[in-house]
Amino acid sequence: MLKKTPVIAALALACGLLGTPAQADETLRIGVIASYSGPYADYGRQFDAGIQLYLKEHGGKIAGKKVEIIKKDTAGPAPDAAKRFAQELIVRDKVSFITGLDFSPNAYALAPIVTQAKVPTVVMNASSSAITTSSPYIARVSFTVQQVSAPMATWLLKQGVKETYVVVADYASGTDAHTAFEQAFAMGGGKVVGSVRTPMNNPDFSAYVQRIKDAKPESVFFFFPSGVMPPAFLKAWKERGMEEAGIKLFATGEATDDSYLEATGDAALGLITSHHYSYAHKSEKNQKFVKDFYDTFGKSMRPSYFAITAYDGMAAIAGALQKTGGDVSGDKVMAALKGLQFESPRGPIEIDAATGDIVQTVYIRRTERVGGELVNVEFDQFDKVKDPAKAAK
Repeated sequence: MLKKTPVIAALALACGLLGTPAQADETLRIGVIASYSGPYADYGRQFDAGIQLYLKEHGGKIAGKKVEIIKKDTAGPAPDAAKRFAQELIVRDKVSFITGLDFSPNAYALAPIVTQAKVPTVVMNASSSAITTSSPYIARVSFTVQQVSAPMATWLLKQGVKETYVVVADYASGTDAHTAFEQAFAMGGGKVVGSVRTPMNNPDFSAYVQRIKDAKPESVFFFFPSGVMPPAFLKAWKERGMEEAGIKLFATGEATDDSYLEATGDAALGLITSHHYSYAHKSEKNQKFVKDFYDTFGKSMRPSYFAITAYDGMAAIAGALQKTGGDVSGDKVMAALKGLQFESPRGPIEIDAATGDIVQTVYIRRTERVGGELVNVEFDQFDKVKDPAKAAK
């Protein structure tokens, strides 16, 4: 019957006639929409690991309730599927929260659904700036691409770099990276001398790299989503002799995602990136997180920023419910999330009370071989960074 019911009517039925999940029983149901198959399946595995670690530490419970995780696989950027899964999670599975959300198009697609149903949604990765403005029921514990791109521009200017060429993937987060970097660079007197947007999942960057080489810029800044694109770009960069040509390369941390760093190999050595988490982050909390991760899952998979934000997503849900006394109603949870502060394995984080977006430290890192493994070594940082698109609000 529900399959034939219009979306708004179905959501009204779910939220009104059936009551909230918390009223039905003492199980806290959390829906996770992510990539569990296809080229980005590691995203879902990392999410699962972070969620499991948090629940293991807390006896499988949040706010005194047993937690049930209900997973939905989008197999990558698939907004139509994400929207359908959100409807299923709310109407059929009666979840109290939706989380996961690795790709920005997927997060945007479900915004009208969670708004109508008033279901709190915690973004664990999707990083396009406007996601938290698309619904009053969305908060983010990950990062925005603008948040990690602008500090790199500022840092380059401090190093005396005055010209750069920008390369980004052609989707919303790529646009954000380009915009934030160029604005911050221009404010400090820098100049973007050229740019290119590449198709998603492009396996061959040789023509793009040759175009850059012919332009002879002082430096290049690039952004691609974690996974298949950065290693391919770095390989083309090495093959075309760009370092020998004297062109300096910089990127956001997706380029050296800890999950893919060993597979990327020496092509990543020396690359300087800006991001919010490194597996090698030197804090007691992170060292415990990494140890617990390996003790639980073995060393076949290295914890990445996806695992950290999944862990923090569970912590944020728990923190909000502690403030609401276990009440999962959307308005109360969102009010409790805003202004929430706690110590993450990546460092201190806060959900901005005005925007529902993350405030955190952004680190400047260099890829080095330490103890026989490739790691992102942090050597500089910007504290309490807000998303530049919302910083003035």
